[in-house]
Parts: sequence; structure tokens; C-alpha cells
Amino acid sequence: MPMSARELLARIIKCEAGGEGDTGMKAVATVVMNRVHIPYGEYQRVNMGNLRNVIFQEGQFDCVRNVIGGRRNPQTIWATPPEQIHYDIADWALAGNKQWNIVKSLWYMNPFVPECPTYFPRNRTGVINTRIRKHCFFDPTELYKET
Repeated sequence: MPMSARELLARIIKCEAGGEGDTGMKAVATVVMNRVHIPYGEYQRVNMGNLRNVIFQEGQFDCVRNVIGGRRNPQTIWATPPEQIHYDIADWALAGNKQWNIVKSLWYMNPFVPECPTYFPRNRTGVINTRIRKHCFFDPTELYKET
């Protein structure tokens, strides 16, 4: 039986940001929901406002990849069942709430260094907004509209 949207969102929150505290988990949930609701660009064109499509869009989230770099990925949404806090944050995001400082962000990444890059992804469609713990968050640039 397929997972509900709530279950999928709770799982992606735990897997992608489980160690980032409430603010980090809400920020990741905000990015996922921003991709669902953006009215233009790649995410609208490819995912058509569908949460399941956003989560499973190829190459977007390491937590839905069974293999990374030729090795089995032990940290997936299937291997890390959510806890109540993850469901609570999923419910919060599904109700339309957003982390206040990343209202427009469409991307996040862990650079594994102290400084965030100015642009992400490499095609410069995102520009740094803020960092929350280990993750850097990026807002769309004008170039994103052309994707």
C-alpha cells in the first residue's frame, strides 16, 4: 500500500533533517512544500504540484536513493521510520505553515564546510538565503523561472 502524503513528508523530514532540531526540520519541510506550491519553473513543470512527485523527483533527495556513489545507502525514508515529532512537523507544513526565514527557499544542502556557497545548484538558479545548523538554504534567482 502506498504511503500517504503525510507519511512521506514525515519520513523525508526525519531522514533529511532529523538531527537538525525543530527549526532545521521545519526548514526542510518548508522547502519541500515550496516545491509543491511554486507556480512556475522546473518544480511546477515536472511535479505539477504533487508532493509525491516532488519527493521522488530523480536526483533531488539522497534519502530516496537506494544507492549513492555505487554503495548501498543505509539512510533512506524506508529505513528510518518517523517519530511523533516528524508527523507533527509534517502536519504543520501540510497546514500551510512555513519557517519564517526561508519562505521562498527551494533548495538546501550540507556543504560539509563552515561557509555556504553563494549559489546552488551549479546553474545559479538559487542564491544563499541563510544557514540553519548544518544546512544552507537557497532562494530562487530570476534564472529559475527559465528552468
